[in-house]
Amino acid sequence: MRVLTCLIVCSFLVCEVLCGRAVGLEEHRALPRLRVNGNRLIAPDGKVVVLWGVNYFRPGTGWAPQLWRQFDPAATAKDLQLLRSYGVNCVRVFLTFGSFFQEPDRLAEDGLRKWDAFLKLAEEAGIYVHPTGPDHWEGIPSWARRDRFADEEMLAAQERFWQLFAEHNRGRAVVVAYDLLNEPSVGWDSPALRLKWNRWLREKYGSAQAVAEAWGLSVNEIRWGDIPPPRLDGTASRSALIDYQDFRESVADEWVRRQVRVIRQADPEALVTVGLIQWSIPVVLPDPRQYSAFRPERLAQWLDFQEVHFYPLARGFFDYRRAEDWEANLAYVQAVVRECAKPGQPVVVAEFGWYGGGQLTFGNHPPAAEEDQARWCSSLVKATEGLASGWLNWGAFDHPEAKDVTQLTGLFRADGRPKAWAERFRQLGQQLAEGLPSAMDVPQIAFDWTNARVDPGVGRRFLTSYTEELRRLNVIPVREDP
Repeated sequence: MRVLTCLIVCSFLVCEVLCGRAVGLEEHRALPRLRVNGNRLIAPDGKVVVLWGVNYFRPGTGWAPQLWRQFDPAATAKDLQLLRSYGVNCVRVFLTFGSFFQEPDRLAEDGLRKWDAFLKLAEEAGIYVHPTGPDHWEGIPSWARRDRFADEEMLAAQERFWQLFAEHNRGRAVVVAYDLLNEPSVGWDSPALRLKWNRWLREKYGSAQAVAEAWGLSVNEIRWGDIPPPRLDGTASRSALIDYQDFRESVADEWVRRQVRVIRQADPEALVTVGLIQWSIPVVLPDPRQYSAFRPERLAQWLDFQEVHFYPLARGFFDYRRAEDWEANLAYVQAVVRECAKPGQPVVVAEFGWYGGGQLTFGNHPPAAEEDQARWCSSLVKATEGLASGWLNWGAFDHPEAKDVTQLTGLFRADGRPKAWAERFRQLGQQLAEGLPSAMDVPQIAFDWTNARVDPGVGRRFLTSYTEELRRLNVIPVREDP
């Protein structure tokens, strides 16, 4: 969670290997290397595997969590065994610059020792580990405080990170897949972006006159070679905004392509994805800058599966008491996952959840019961189970130190007591062990990607139509009983 910046800024080998054969708690087996077959993840024997788990960090480490700086092997082993007993088969963990990549040409030995210890504990528990690329949670060195998507030195540093990290983990099946970064988003303006933007325009149009004609301007209004990003004050033409979003997508494409290339060179069997923030699919978009430019159908040629995060923000901060919030957000999540599934790859909802079991310490939000959280989370799974191949709850434990809903999104309270959602989570895992639906009856309304990226109203109107069609089809329950 980029701790949901605008608002709120993967133990047990598949409860069963989801084909029917149970894995006993008393018996440890080496985890099999997973691979992709169509829109499913499968084990070497061809059995379908659903990634069913959590994003793992421990309470009591401050905010953001300092998983590696405060790594506690004994406590971690206990946590992983607890998670396994509730059906978890995958934990997603955050790598950081501070613990792994303080210098741009080598990995930190202390971080790797902790990482290796964590992998050993996870494998002993029968749990896959899903690491994300280096992020800011434990500090960021001065050399890395640049545009990581467009600056050439930052691109080279990230390639070096993945070369070294994938080489270190080569052949380790417990590393289920690499997530290039948590919720990446190409910026709107930076020196590096401007340089590439003007190069992109030169390659597409060739002259100032051609740009002026495309954008409905006079040639005197074009600063050829030094054209800034379009302004968002209503003065930029739609065609200029579409060009800029196309350009930003090309920057995201190149960032993904370069890192995937070095990972595949270092560890050819590794699976790779990237954890998309939900406004990578611009159904609900505050403004064009919030569109991340990481477009699933463009990225599919490099990635093994799609990964997306979702929080219920269709109508602002989700209120359990409002039936219209339930309806809009279940339609919203299904529409987002539908778009991610269109390339025909597996989709993992790698972050989801909402709060329950108390009162948040920020904002004027009503308290929520544990049962509210269990209803929402199980409803989200049911709304997407014909489209997705995995779900990872946001947080194993409640995290009181957090500055957002993470305070109360865990399966367990901070002291380890199971919440209502933990019990429902275990039940759902057992149900998913019986198999995933092969298809789902979802609305076939077309989504206008081109224009939704530049006009938030386009996405909103789509969501309204999608919701109305769901009502007509009557295919999603308003609530799933815990």
